[in-house]
Amino acid sequence: MNRRTFLKTSCYGTAGLALGSLSSMSPAADIDRPNLIYVFADQLGVNHCSYAKYWNGTNYHNAQHAHTPNIDNFASQGINFKNCVSNMPVCSAYRASLFTGKYTTTNGMVINELRMNPYHECLGHVLTRGGYNTAYIGKWHLYANQLGNHYDPNNSFVPRGEHRLGFNGFWAAYNFHHDYYGDHAYYHTESKDKIRFGEGVYEPDGQTDLAIDWLKCRAQKSSLPFSMVLSYGTPHAPWNTGNVPPEYMDMFADKSMPNPPNYEPENDEPYSDSWADLSPNARAHLEQRRRIYYAMTTNLDWNFGRLLDYLEESGLADNTIVVFTSDHGEMFGSHGREAKNTFYEEAARIPFLVRWPEKVPAGQVSDACISTVDFMPTLLDLMKLPIPSRVEGQNLSHICKGESGAEPEFAFLQNTGACAAWQNGYEWRAVRDKQYTYARYRVDGAELLFDNLNDPYQMNNLASDPAYSSKLSELKTKMENKMASISDENQQCTWYRDHFTDGNRNILRGSRG
Repeated sequence: MNRRTFLKTSCYGTAGLALGSLSSMSPAADIDRPNLIYVFADQLGVNHCSYAKYWNGTNYHNAQHAHTPNIDNFASQGINFKNCVSNMPVCSAYRASLFTGKYTTTNGMVINELRMNPYHECLGHVLTRGGYNTAYIGKWHLYANQLGNHYDPNNSFVPRGEHRLGFNGFWAAYNFHHDYYGDHAYYHTESKDKIRFGEGVYEPDGQTDLAIDWLKCRAQKSSLPFSMVLSYGTPHAPWNTGNVPPEYMDMFADKSMPNPPNYEPENDEPYSDSWADLSPNARAHLEQRRRIYYAMTTNLDWNFGRLLDYLEESGLADNTIVVFTSDHGEMFGSHGREAKNTFYEEAARIPFLVRWPEKVPAGQVSDACISTVDFMPTLLDLMKLPIPSRVEGQNLSHICKGESGAEPEFAFLQNTGACAAWQNGYEWRAVRDKQYTYARYRVDGAELLFDNLNDPYQMNNLASDPAYSSKLSELKTKMENKMASISDENQQCTWYRDHFTDGNRNILRGSRG
């Protein structure tokens, strides 16, 4: 089946495929409740967005080339949480924390390519119980319990039921892939059959078409409020010219994108795993990779703009909360690393923009230390839905509404192993307040302290400077207290394999049961 055939049948033929079983949603429609559209990119660091400025008012290195007019305009229409970070800057860990409101060691998603334990009370469960018609489009990355072999339908198809974590409505998703054209650009609905986007269709374009068409179908078939998650794969690697539309690549073909000031010619040994190590060939092509990354981001911005335009045209915008964010960033050679999985700014800081006309005042910029675990309780409270009792994040809805109130003193960050392998030696913990980042590696106890306001590229480690000993001690104590409060014992990676899983990459428990 191709996408066009699927859209026709889902809108007008098989309503159960397109909208889920409405009869299973017992609460009555509540027209006063806002809709929710949660859009997130994969591997888009805030430092690569044009709207985002560092503390001296300038763009991050190379970001002057970013072409993100829709995201930039959107950032001014609600609240921009400029200090937002991903609690564990890795794909699956972010998603698990997003849907549970719990830290990595609690939800158990300690590396990629694990099957998440479905017995958490998740965002999708609350939405469905609250009478929301749900939709999930794009990358999932919480189901396959095998390292690699991503295109096998046994790994890429998530069957209807508990492993969809409460997203009981429309489903057009896949567990994991990052090929955006051709046979490998596909999704599943209710079977292992792969639905492809068609010849020459770029995956983010097709996913945005699905999102807009679903909104049109929903308006025809249901009066329930809706919640949609749109999980784009871009601008995640592979960064080759065949993985991005040529018209976007042409925009950046002659742009100079040299290495940033904190580029290191040697890998970050012994702290970087094989996903973070740069080969000589990768180093030789970093500039071209950045061009492709920015080309992908420009296309993503265009698609986000199309979605926003439809909300305006359809009259849905006024009562729809729209979030734009990402799961983590990309290092591109900073500190001798590529990819993510580290506390450095390039990987950890992400956009988090929230718009709800007249309810979330426009033009706000908050420096609150918000992080992934806070998203779920904040959004649920905005929607007047109950926050599960075991959520570990903090409700910051009052900040969204322009009101004063409690906020986190710092964000707590974790890393519990190599990106997707049971390998010891790469574990760390960190805290980040409004000015400083403190981090400590497990393998040798090495400590790092950075003043992010005055040293945005984190090139000057202050951990051994006597002038900063009290700040070091303060953040170290806060980090250790936070770890104790969530039963995080900072074990080595294989300990989590032996105690959290069944030995076959299925998560059985976390640090708190």
